[in-house]
Amino acid sequence: MVRFLAHRAGSLVVVVCSLLVLVFALSRVGGDPVRAYLGPNASQSAVAETRARLGLDQPLPAQFIDYVLRLVNGDLGISYSTRRPVVEELAVRIPATVELALWAVIFAVLIAIALSGLYTLRGRGAGIVRFVLFSAASAPSFLLATGGVLLFFAVLGALPASGRSSFGASQGLTGFYVLDGLIAGSPAYSWDAALHLILPALAASIGPGVALARVLADGLSGAMTSPYARTARSLGEGERTILVRHGFRNAASPALSMLGVQIGMMLSSLVVVEQIFSWNGLGQYLTRAISAADVNSIAAVSLILGVFYVVMNAVVDIVLAAVDPRIRLT
Repeated sequence: MVRFLAHRAGSLVVVVCSLLVLVFALSRVGGDPVRAYLGPNASQSAVAETRARLGLDQPLPAQFIDYVLRLVNGDLGISYSTRRPVVEELAVRIPATVELALWAVIFAVLIAIALSGLYTLRGRGAGIVRFVLFSAASAPSFLLATGGVLLFFAVLGALPASGRSSFGASQGLTGFYVLDGLIAGSPAYSWDAALHLILPALAASIGPGVALARVLADGLSGAMTSPYARTARSLGEGERTILVRHGFRNAASPALSMLGVQIGMMLSSLVVVEQIFSWNGLGQYLTRAISAADVNSIAAVSLILGVFYVVMNAVVDIVLAAVDPRIRLT
């Protein structure tokens, strides 16, 4: 296991370094950042002075080294549209997106476990159930989000449709509203934050969750008819014991591999979901940065989302190795 962890850590470093190079290159070919910073009517002397002050008159290798050194020191540059440090603007938005993403992953796993049995149904209604689930997996996140708002907010009035909390911004240290409420001893605040999370997290997780359910169901079908399952039955083990001890563990490998892919789809859908639910996260910030041609902010958000995706996939690989020891030998 130690060798496997070392190998995955090395792969993680290589991917992150490649991501750094890619984001830096895109930030330099995506337009003139000085013009975006000063405006189109700035004089040539002001442009030259600002370019020198920002270090953009240096050769690209020198600019890249400076870029990496600033990242190591927690400096993501200055937003060209707001003239404020990007790290200050992202301080609130990063926890918002991470909290929503983690809830979406949890919901996707729960949906997959709950629905995996429905894919194995037999009889007249089985085809209808599978058709409905397949349609849900094919529905885009913006359609699920809009439908959720219309049903649970406009019609039923059961769930809030925008923002992160009805109590205002959290005063906690973590920026995760549910956790901050628990730390502060305010169950009402945590409950309200959880209610605000349900609709956006479900909109981002239903498609991946149903896709995972289909993969998990196929694995369970194969596991429950395998020789080791028949052997367990001959030894007197019940179906539920076989399902929990043998079925899920052996069927989890392909589902976990699929989860790594689905996380990327969730992150891309969060950009749209955050817009619909007025969620003050990275997706909403990225949309505003793109409309303002703010190259620095776009590069910072792209890097953060890329690193989050790579780290989450590394975590999935580690969990997969713990579930299936054969993975450690690859």
